[in-house]
Amino acid sequence: MSFPLLTATAALPAIGAIATAAVPAARRTAAKWLALLFSLGTLVLAAVVFLRFEPGGDRYQLTESRAWIADFGVRYELGVDGIGVALLGLTALLIPFVIVAAWHDADPLETKSTRWHPTQGFFALILMVEAMVILSFVATDVFLFYILFEAMLIPMYFLIGGFGDRAHAGTDESAATQRSYAAVKFLLYNLAGGLIMLAAVIGLYVVAGSFSLSEIAEARANGSLEMATSTERWLFLGFFFAFAVKAPLWPLHTWLPNAMGEATAPVAVLITAIVDKVGTFAMLRFCLGLFPEASKWATPVVITLALISIVYGALLAVGQRDIKRLIAYASISHFGFIILGIFAMTSQGQSGATLYMVNHGISTAALLLVAGFLITRRGSRLIADYGGVQKVAPVLAGTFLIGGLATLSLPGLAPFVSEFLVLVGTFSAYPVAGIIATSGIVLAALYVLVLYQRTMTGPVQESVRSMPDLRARELAVAVPLIAVLIFLGVFPKPLTDVVNPAVEHTMSDVQKKDPQPEVEAAK
Repeated sequence: MSFPLLTATAALPAIGAIATAAVPAARRTAAKWLALLFSLGTLVLAAVVFLRFEPGGDRYQLTESRAWIADFGVRYELGVDGIGVALLGLTALLIPFVIVAAWHDADPLETKSTRWHPTQGFFALILMVEAMVILSFVATDVFLFYILFEAMLIPMYFLIGGFGDRAHAGTDESAATQRSYAAVKFLLYNLAGGLIMLAAVIGLYVVAGSFSLSEIAEARANGSLEMATSTERWLFLGFFFAFAVKAPLWPLHTWLPNAMGEATAPVAVLITAIVDKVGTFAMLRFCLGLFPEASKWATPVVITLALISIVYGALLAVGQRDIKRLIAYASISHFGFIILGIFAMTSQGQSGATLYMVNHGISTAALLLVAGFLITRRGSRLIADYGGVQKVAPVLAGTFLIGGLATLSLPGLAPFVSEFLVLVGTFSAYPVAGIIATSGIVLAALYVLVLYQRTMTGPVQESVRSMPDLRARELAVAVPLIAVLIFLGVFPKPLTDVVNPAVEHTMSDVQKKDPQPEVEAAK
C-alpha cells in the first residue's frame, strides 16, 4: 500500500491538538509553539499533496479506501480533486497565521469575574477544527463527510462561547451572555441543517445502496441507479439546506454576524474563511454531483437567493457601526457571489466560484486579522471610536487598506480574478442576474472606503494618539497574506490549472455546456 498522504495530512493537526492539550498548564508558551509547529507541518504535507496532484489525471487522486462500518456500507474513503486540493491548501495556509495572530488571545486575565479556559485548550481546538475541515475536503464517502460536517461544530462552539472577543463595550457578565448567545445560535442553526441532511443521507442510501461517491457515479453511468424525479428533488433539498446554513445563504445567515462579532478575530477568520467554505464546497461536490437534475430544477430559486445575499449583505455592511459585524455582512455578500457562480452552471462561473472560495479566505483573513490588531489596541469594535490612525500607525493603516481593497476586488489583487470570472459566467447564462450582481461591487467599494475613511483618516482622536504600529509578530501575519493576494492577483495560473479540470467534471455531471456567444451575421 502507498503512503496514506491524505490521512496523514488530516491526522497531523489532530495529533497536534492532543499534544497541545496535554502540555502542563504552566507552560502556555510551549503549547503555543507546539501548536504552531504542528500547523506548519500540516502546511508542508498540504504542499506535498498539491505537488503530487496531477490536474490532467483521474478525477479523484491519492485515494484511500478501507472498510469502516461494514454492516451499513460505510467506508473510510478519501480522494482529492482539483477543488478539494485548492481548499485543503487554503486551510493549511491560513491556520499558522490564525495561531500567530491569536498568540495572546487566550492568555488568562487578571480578573476574578471572568473565567478563561486554559490556553492549551484554545490552540488544541483550532488544530482539531483544521483536522476535521481537511478531512471533509477529501472525504468521498457521504456518511464520513456527514460525521465531519457535524463534528466540527463542537470545537467551534467552544471557541466562540469560551474564548470570545475581549473588546466588548459591556460588563463582563453582559459580554459572557452575548458570547453564549452567539455560540448557541451558531450551534442550533448548524445542527438543524445537519439533522435535515442526515435524513437526506439515509434516503440516499436507501435509493442508491451505497454512500460511496465513486460507486454511486458508476451506478448512474451504467444505468443501474434509477432515482425518481420527486425523490431526487427532496434529497437535494435536504443536502442543500444544510450547506446553505453553513455557507451562509440568505435567509439562513443570521447566525454569522453574531458569531463573528463575539469571537476573537482569529476565530472569526476560522469561521468565515475556512469552516464556511465546507458549505459551498459541498454544493459543488454533493448537490451538483449527486443530484444533477434537481440542481438544474432549483437553479432559478438558488440564483435569486444568491442575488439577495449579495445586495442585502452589502447594504447592511454599509450601515454597520461595528467593524467585525461589517466584515461579517460583507462575507455574506461574497458568499452570494460564490453560490451564484456555482449555480450559473458555466465553466467560468464555477471556476470563478472555486477561486473565490480561496481568494475570499485569504483577503478576509488579511482584513480581519489586521482589524483584530487594531481592536486589541483600542479595546473597542465601534467604528466611531477611531479616527486618524494612519498618522500614528501608518503600517497598520496601510495593511488594513490593502486588505480592504482586496475585499472590494481591486484589479491586481486575487479576488478580482475570481469575481470577474463569476460575473462573466453569470452574464453568459443569466444576463439580468449578472447586472444585479454587479451592484454588489459598487456597494463593496462604498462600505470598504467609508470604513477606512472613518477609522484611519481625519483628525487623530485622543484615544488613538499613543497607538503603537504593527509589531514583528503582527507583521509576520499581515505581510505574507498581502504577498499571496498580490501574487494570485497577477498570476492565478497555478490555481486555475488545478481547478479547471475539476470544474469540467462537475459540468459533465450536470450535463451542461457553456452557452455560445451570439454573433450577428455580417450584412
